[in-house]
Amino acid sequence: MKIDFDKYENGLVPAIIQDIRTKNVLMLGFMNLEAYEKTLASKKVTFFSRSKGRLWTKGEETKNYLHLETIEVDCDNDTLLVQVTPQGPTCHKGTDTCWGETNKVNFGFLSKLEEVIEDRWNTKDTADSYVASLFRSGINKVAQKVGEEAVEVVIEAKDDNDHLFLNESADLLFHYMVLLQAKGFHLRDIEKTLIARHK
Repeated sequence: MKIDFDKYENGLVPAIIQDIRTKNVLMLGFMNLEAYEKTLASKKVTFFSRSKGRLWTKGEETKNYLHLETIEVDCDNDTLLVQVTPQGPTCHKGTDTCWGETNKVNFGFLSKLEEVIEDRWNTKDTADSYVASLFRSGINKVAQKVGEEAVEVVIEAKDDNDHLFLNESADLLFHYMVLLQAKGFHLRDIEKTLIARHK
């Protein structure tokens, strides 16, 4: 890997720090050749601190290390993408990221939908919604709905109507997410199980 440390006068290149599991950006730092080599040798991310004027291993005081997983250089050879496993919060202010975000797995819209379903679970005794009514009906009813939707997906899979197949698939995934919540689990628990199988 060729990194152009000579591109800028100070010999530093930006290093974008990303959680390898969640894919969230945790922080931005700068590395010179010495910091890069120390990072590779120690497997703990080390920067050149412009304010301290020296090499600085993230976590050297707090023990909130960034454990190195991979380093890639961009197409211009002047910016690094450093994937890490963080040990504790990354920001010196105590937050997971330097933007104050929580570093959690995000499944895009499915995560938002999961939050809505969780809210219906928490308000199932008062909320006037389809999901709340499913929760009030009990686990057997929720599981039955998943079974019904699964059968409908199988039926549509054998047909040639992609629109109906996708709609039934969405119904199945939705009701499965409701069942997960009723059982006290989340999408991240399923992801964890799949990751463990993959290894």
